[in-house]
Amino acid sequence: MDTRPLLNRRLAGMGTTIFAEMSALATATGSINLGQGFPDTDGPEEVREAAVRALREGRGNQYPPGPGVPELRTAIAEHQQRFRGLSYDPDTEVLVTAGATEAIAATLLALLEPGDEVIALEPFYDSYAACIAMAGATRVPLTLRAPHFRPDLDELRSLITPRTRLLLINTPHNPTGTVLTAEELAAVAALAVEHDLLVVTDEVYEHLVFGATHHPIAALPGMRERTVTISSAGKTFSFTGWKVGWVTASPALVSAVRTAKQYLTYVSAGPFQYAVAEALRLPDTYFDTLRADLLRKRDLLVDGLAAAGFRVFTPEGTYFVTTDITPLGEKDGIDFCRALPGRCGVVAIPNAVFYDDADAGRSLVRFTFCKRDEVLQEAVTRLRQL
Repeated sequence: MDTRPLLNRRLAGMGTTIFAEMSALATATGSINLGQGFPDTDGPEEVREAAVRALREGRGNQYPPGPGVPELRTAIAEHQQRFRGLSYDPDTEVLVTAGATEAIAATLLALLEPGDEVIALEPFYDSYAACIAMAGATRVPLTLRAPHFRPDLDELRSLITPRTRLLLINTPHNPTGTVLTAEELAAVAALAVEHDLLVVTDEVYEHLVFGATHHPIAALPGMRERTVTISSAGKTFSFTGWKVGWVTASPALVSAVRTAKQYLTYVSAGPFQYAVAEALRLPDTYFDTLRADLLRKRDLLVDGLAAAGFRVFTPEGTYFVTTDITPLGEKDGIDFCRALPGRCGVVAIPNAVFYDDADAGRSLVRFTFCKRDEVLQEAVTRLRQL
C-alpha cells in the first residue's frame, strides 16, 4: 500500500475531538459532565409539540428546499429585524444549515482558497481550525489573554497582511464568555473596510448575554455587504440535537455559501425547521426568562468554583465559565481534566485544545453551567474535595 498517511495531512492532529473524549470519560466513570455545552432539560414544550405536529402533518418528512423551508427563512429574517435591526430578504439572503457547525464549514470552504489567511480570536472553537485547514488556508490567532480576555486591536492591525482574506469573530465568545463591545466591533469593522476583508461572525450565543449587550457587526457602516452572520436554534431553545442553524448575508455571499453547503448535507432537519420557525417568534418574555435562568446558574457555578479553590473568570455570555487551576497547585489543564473524573466525579474541558499558543491556555479549564440546579450543586460539592 501507499505509505502516505490515510488522513488528509491538513487534518493531521485533529483526531477525536476533546468533547467526544471527555463525554466518553463521563459515561465510563459515571461523572457529572460539565464539559460539553448541552442542556440536560428540553426546551419549550410548545416548540417540541410544533415538531411533532410537523411530523404528523407530513411537513418536512421528505427533502425540504435546499435553502431551507420558506417558513423558517421568513422567521429568521423577522428575528434579525426584531432583535438586531437588520433587514434581510428571506429568499436571497437567508440560508438554513445543519447547525452552526455546517454553516461555519460551508462558509469557510466557500470563501477560502489555499494561501489565504484567516485571523480568528484565540481560543477558538475547534471546528474553526479544522474548516480553515480543510480549505487549505492558514489560521492566524489573535489571542484573548486572561484575566480580561479582550482583543488587542493594535495587534489585530499588525496581523493583517496582503494574504488576509477574512476575519473570523465569535461574540459572545466560546470559551471565554467575552462579549465584544460596540467600540471593539467598530474598530474591527474599520479594519475590515480599510483592508477590504470579509468578516464571518459566529453569534450562536447571541441571546445568552449577562450584564452586557450583544451588537451585530453587520449593522455597522460598510459591513453588511462583507459580513456572513451565523447563528442557530440549539443554544437559544435548548434543542441542540435538532441541528438547525442559519446564515444571513448579502445575496452574493449567501450564493457562495449555498454552493458549498449543497455538497455537505444538501438538506437536513425538515420537520424541525418548521418548529424552529415557531420558536423564533416566541415572545420577549421567553428570551428574558432564559437569560435570567442561566444567569442564576452561572452565579451558582462561579461561586462554587471559587469556593473549591479555582481562580474564576466570570463570563459575560455563553454557557461556560473559564477557570485557572494554578491556585490548586496544578499547571496542565489537559492532565487535570483527564484525572478529574477519578478524583471527584466531574468532567470539564481543558482550554488548551482551543489554542495554537499552548502556553496561553495551559492552566485554563472550562466548565458549563447549562445544567439543572441540583446537578450544579452536586458538582460543586464534589469539586470541593479538591
